[in-house]
Amino acid sequence: MKPIIILGSGLAGYTLAREFRKRDADTPLTILTADDGAFYSKPMLSSALASHKSPDELATAPADKMARDLDATILTHTRVEAMDPDGQTVTTEQGVTLAWRELVLAVGASPITVPLAGDAADQILQVNNLGDYRRFREAIEGRQRVAILGPGLIGCEFANDLSAGGYEVSVIGPDATPLGRLVPPGIGTALQQALADIGVHWHLGTTANAVNAEGEELVLQLADGTEVRAGAVLSAIGLRPGTTLAEAAGLEVRQGIVVDRLLQTSRPHIHALGDCAEVEGLVLPFVLPLMQCARALAATLAGTPTPVQYPAMPVVVKTPAWPVVVAPPPRDVKGEWVVTDLETGIRALFNDTHGALRGFALGGSAVTEKQALLKQLPPLLA
Repeated sequence: MKPIIILGSGLAGYTLAREFRKRDADTPLTILTADDGAFYSKPMLSSALASHKSPDELATAPADKMARDLDATILTHTRVEAMDPDGQTVTTEQGVTLAWRELVLAVGASPITVPLAGDAADQILQVNNLGDYRRFREAIEGRQRVAILGPGLIGCEFANDLSAGGYEVSVIGPDATPLGRLVPPGIGTALQQALADIGVHWHLGTTANAVNAEGEELVLQLADGTEVRAGAVLSAIGLRPGTTLAEAAGLEVRQGIVVDRLLQTSRPHIHALGDCAEVEGLVLPFVLPLMQCARALAATLAGTPTPVQYPAMPVVVKTPAWPVVVAPPPRDVKGEWVVTDLETGIRALFNDTHGALRGFALGGSAVTEKQALLKQLPPLLA
């Protein structure tokens, strides 16, 4: 019997495998991964330092244990260079061709890179997996200052974590306030102040043009003429869905790999989920949508076609200095934010043109209102 092959051993791939095995104990299952196949929770990468967890401690199970638990074949350090939708095969960089009954792309997303001038541009770090995180921790060992490019969700989480871990942190980005794409300015400003109170330095409304090495330091030249010195520079300016393999095989790709509600791509027997997938026009690189997709696709692969449903799903920003929770309104919904300043928090409600609640952003003490507000939101995909 040909196996189901999953490309990727991140949270999407392993969650799907677990959910599938709950429903089907017999179908052969193969997981191909470019890394060592250890299981870890990617969201933990931006909060591990302050919780005193080493990179090795974040990996809760090696590949051989995952293989036993899932009754699966896991091929580590195996990168797929091509797939043949007609022949239903994939070919690895090692030249091995594997046949599949169903193929699942759980290949994640890649960090967006902005080229900088300077002799140290190749020393800028990115964290997109556990291996990256190991290299980042090695780079900041013994250093005092870290610069972060990008004041979005990941940049703010790392800024909080690094500052709480004793580092002097500078955050650089073109946005007027942190989390500019997720929350209204008032919440971003309050988060900015809370992180400043624990020592984070902000350079907003500008970008880095160049980075040069000077002794053991890196010197960033900003567009506004400012100079920022750091022992290490982390780029956290966003992710781009991993679509290269799908495009080369002729699958439909827009923002991500286009899939329907059954998570099937434009070719039969090929599916996608997680950060690489675009579901009904939605690219949602967060944990809760991933979990919804994994459960639905597992049922479909086990013989019960199950369209994915998206309830209203909040995004929790891990910034203990000033917690933030946001349920972003759908992009195609017109309306306005109504912002209320509370004694120790901020409540922002997004109402559509008919006055119906379609999203919210909560900061500080207001995060306790999350569950009550979620009950009022309609599902994203019913």
